[in-house]
Amino acid sequence: MNETADPLKQLLPPPLCKGDTIGLVAPAGPWEEEDFARGMGILSDLGFEVKFARSLATKEGYLAGSDEHRSALFHEIWRDPQVKAVLSVRGGYGSLRILESLDYSLIQSCPKIFIGFSDITALHSAIAQKTGLVTFHGPMLTTLGKSDKESVHAFFDMLCRGEIRPIRPLSLEILKPGNASGVLAGGNLTTAVHLLATPYETSWQNKIVFLEDTGEAPYRIDRMLTHLKTAGRLQGIKGLILGSFTNCGDREMIWQRVVQLCRDDNFPVWANFPIGHGVQNMIVPVGLQAHMDSSRGVLSFSGPCCRMT
Repeated sequence: MNETADPLKQLLPPPLCKGDTIGLVAPAGPWEEEDFARGMGILSDLGFEVKFARSLATKEGYLAGSDEHRSALFHEIWRDPQVKAVLSVRGGYGSLRILESLDYSLIQSCPKIFIGFSDITALHSAIAQKTGLVTFHGPMLTTLGKSDKESVHAFFDMLCRGEIRPIRPLSLEILKPGNASGVLAGGNLTTAVHLLATPYETSWQNKIVFLEDTGEAPYRIDRMLTHLKTAGRLQGIKGLILGSFTNCGDREMIWQRVVQLCRDDNFPVWANFPIGHGVQNMIVPVGLQAHMDSSRGVLSFSGPCCRMT
């Protein structure tokens, strides 16, 4: 069973207004210039200013610069008073390497909207564990141009309205019915597994957990899910939501394995939810109370996800 204590009191970031500045960070891997330019165009069309360090595009093998470089630029953007929200450029790999060097007191004292997914799951978990700040699992700069209109619209809604509307996916699969309420946690499966037994692992007790992944062979997905089960991390959760498992082989095999692992549990299990590496990647708040209604196939959220003044 996960013995990691829950973090501090829930902390909500303030929302944005059109014309506000979004700061870019690259805590993980490098990116393609075309994807970067498309994302910049979308943010401009949405009415936002964008700010980033000149050295943001540094590349060091499979990383966007050294650990010290990526960490320093993260702090530079976060402490900038002009920056009202912080958006990850890309995932890949590397966030895990900078967790020890981040200034969590800075993040806690200056709460801002923070968005990303995939490898950025490591940052969502660490920030939640160390500060209590609600963060957002959703499109990054280089995936905005590949996301469908509904995902981009939800992204913009969250930034400016400070709320996330109920999500009712047309292709949702109910593997185990039931209703559940709990704080939303989770993210990328591979990254979540590599956080186990670290100081940055967030407890899943009494939480609704969502998981997604990409480019992993079916046996690796099976191994990671089995690891979570045998490590006790699925014990005591309120609900389980499986997002897109892109390029991971036969998804039905994944669904079947999850049902096997959870056959003796009484929480609802959903599959094919539109979060992750697919074209539809709906933004969701990590650390906010959520409700699964299997009879309607709706995931809803309690209250605003940003601090309304």
